[in-house]
Amino acid sequence: MKKTTIRKDSYFDSVFLMSLGKKLKESGGVADAVVAMGTPMNLELLESEGYAKAELAGAGPNDLVMAVDCASEAAVASALDAASELLKRKVVRPAGAAHEPASLAAALEDLPMANLAIISLPGAYAAREARKALGSGLHVMLFSDNVALEDEIALKELGRSKGLLVMGPDCGTAIINGMPLCFANVVRRGSVGIVAASGTGLQEVSCLIDRFGSGVSQAIGTGGRDLKNARVGGITMLMGIEALAKDEGTKAIVIISKPPAPEVAAKVLSALGAAGKPSIAHFLGLDAKGLPSLPASVRLAGSLEEAASMAAALTGSGEEASRLLEAEASDEVLDELAARESRGLAASQLYVRGFYTGGTVADEAIILLHERLGRVFSNNQTDPRYALPDPRKSVEHTIVDLGDDVFTVGKPHPMIDPSGRNERILAEAGDASVAVLLVDVVLGYGSHPDPAGALIPALRVARSAAKERGGYLPVVASVIGTKGDVQGFAEQVAALEAEGCIVMPSNYRAASLAARIVERRRGGGRR
Repeated sequence: MKKTTIRKDSYFDSVFLMSLGKKLKESGGVADAVVAMGTPMNLELLESEGYAKAELAGAGPNDLVMAVDCASEAAVASALDAASELLKRKVVRPAGAAHEPASLAAALEDLPMANLAIISLPGAYAAREARKALGSGLHVMLFSDNVALEDEIALKELGRSKGLLVMGPDCGTAIINGMPLCFANVVRRGSVGIVAASGTGLQEVSCLIDRFGSGVSQAIGTGGRDLKNARVGGITMLMGIEALAKDEGTKAIVIISKPPAPEVAAKVLSALGAAGKPSIAHFLGLDAKGLPSLPASVRLAGSLEEAASMAAALTGSGEEASRLLEAEASDEVLDELAARESRGLAASQLYVRGFYTGGTVADEAIILLHERLGRVFSNNQTDPRYALPDPRKSVEHTIVDLGDDVFTVGKPHPMIDPSGRNERILAEAGDASVAVLLVDVVLGYGSHPDPAGALIPALRVARSAAKERGGYLPVVASVIGTKGDVQGFAEQVAALEAEGCIVMPSNYRAASLAARIVERRRGGGRR
């Protein structure tokens, strides 16, 4: 049974609430638990999950909503009592607990030399705090989402007038002066500067640059609307390019974005040309025919991997990049793997199912597979004909971004807590039409301490189920990370390979291999 309760005027930070929801879900008799602020989006998502509209009617953005799905009324009462006790402990700080500044002003008293503020608050409050930070002379990394477009424009214009970057809203990754921020990886310092309107896109490119023997000078996030919305106009992207152009430690510039508004694309490409440094642009999924003429110093990359490889070449590591890719994932290697992995497939196994924790790499897989196999469905599809009617149910070829809001309201992001992906894999283990499982494993700060280890039990069940039906289930993975990450890149790869997974050196190669396996299954070979 589903039950919700509301606490008026009770604000708690989202990280604590996600942790609370996870603890409740792990207790006995609780099938699901969501603890979140009563924002309109959160209420809509709770209603879509079957919680009573009448019980949610009185909730507002300043109110705390606790929603549980339990086996009995007794379990409901027990779960809500447990939630209340945990909230009480949060309010009363234990003796001797570490000092936490209660305001931006207090934080600046503790760290008077700080020049950047990371803001992670509900969107309704985030803009106000970002304004305070800019007024205090701080660059801003705005992790928060659900910030109004008008607020984003005003903040970025204010930042520009002060010469201060506003990274975000919904900016989850940056590397500033060698320091990884939020979801980022430990990459070597080098001479490639990156500006990205894409979190996992920035992670994939920066990690590959590191693996190819080069390094990153600065990696600046912009937030997803910076280029996409013509009214925002690429303010942060343009400021980032200008900053990298002036940076003596940056010898080459890479920009990454989903398709920008045409007029913004023209401004960005012009700015790259004016920077006077060799530059690479990757607009994910954009038809290059729609772009203006490129400046002589700018080249387009066709994938995240190619952007990293081209950047490495510009800084003298091109031969190492080519050698690694040729040894691990040349066309010949991919064809051999596809032939081997397709041999055990049963007649019913027809479709690729991709379950991603990173949105940009999910998009990259969608684009590649849609071109190669046709009719790829997703919650991220821009073509409404191929949008999943229900994001929780796969249709034919399906790629799911499990970091989408529909899956994360009141719950940790799947990079932090992979249990939601495991549940999805287990739910589809009985589907005899699945021919390939495609997954990403993202390492770095903020991510699960052992994402491969957390994923393996679900993969094992799915592969065993396919075997019992007389088939075979290939699992193709890519690992975003470096040897400097706490999870250990080599250890994560080895753990997956020990389970029979095929680990490709990039997401692009992983999606390409998945396509080739299905093409072999069809009998048509590689296209």
